[in-house]
Amino acid sequence: MNEDTARRSGSSGPPMPDERNAALMRRATYASVGVATILIVTKFIVWRMSGSVALLSSLLDSTLDVIASMISLFAVRHALTPADREHRFGHGKAEALAALGQAVFVGGAALLLIWEAAQKIFDPTPIEAEYWAVAVMVLSLSLTIALVRFQRRVSALTGSVAIAADSLHYVTDIMVNAGIVVGLLAVAVLDWRLLDPFIAIAVAAYLVHTAWQIARTSLDMLMDRELDDDKRKRIRELALAHPEVLAMHDLRTRSSGMHSFIQFHLELDGDISLTRSHHIADEVEKIIAAEFPGAEILIHQDPEGLDEARPDFA
Repeated sequence: MNEDTARRSGSSGPPMPDERNAALMRRATYASVGVATILIVTKFIVWRMSGSVALLSSLLDSTLDVIASMISLFAVRHALTPADREHRFGHGKAEALAALGQAVFVGGAALLLIWEAAQKIFDPTPIEAEYWAVAVMVLSLSLTIALVRFQRRVSALTGSVAIAADSLHYVTDIMVNAGIVVGLLAVAVLDWRLLDPFIAIAVAAYLVHTAWQIARTSLDMLMDRELDDDKRKRIRELALAHPEVLAMHDLRTRSSGMHSFIQFHLELDGDISLTRSHHIADEVEKIIAAEFPGAEILIHQDPEGLDEARPDFA
């Protein structure tokens, strides 16, 4: 073969999600902002009544939820923008940037919470209106559970990393809010005042853990980390399953928002025509696209045994 050829699926950028998925993503971000706003108002009123630092921790978390959800709302709207001349790979990384911003906000809240709790340990003060505090936390639990169920459904259907990140810290909220309810009841019934700040510190630990999980996922996407080994192995299996593919090399993958990008070299019989090699690449692409819907696939055809420099990793 005198000429190398390459083929890219699609025309100018990654395929966009259908309107149903886009609408679901928007609804999930609106629901997140709405729930967090309701909880901020109710928690602030009852925190002023009770003085509970554990309730303050939940109030801070809900405040951060609004900020994070607003960031997610902006990111999702931007990520859904079609590829353009300046952004040929689309705008999917806006989601990763938003999720990284969430991680920063969550980590900052944890530090502030530790400071407030430490002051309460050395100066424990009685909590007022304990049962009002319990009531608002039960409301928080109910709304958060409903929101997380909806977000998980949307994330599973669309693959949105921003909504997945938003859902992740709301899952943490469920555990945290349940612990706060138990703690407030213990303070109200048994007068265990020190339990209130210690629960707040436990909340801070969960926030730090959540921030790290969100940041790690976001950085992986921003740094173009490869898809996981199982997916890469499956891509190889699908490509090599074609009877006319003799070998493949230089598999490279990455993700950007909801989109995946897959590129590799196929080794074919050097005596076949350019047209036939093109058809083989078409067939391999269709096989892979069937298992990785929405992925942009770039295939380069090489004659078998071509001596060329190749990356030193699998």
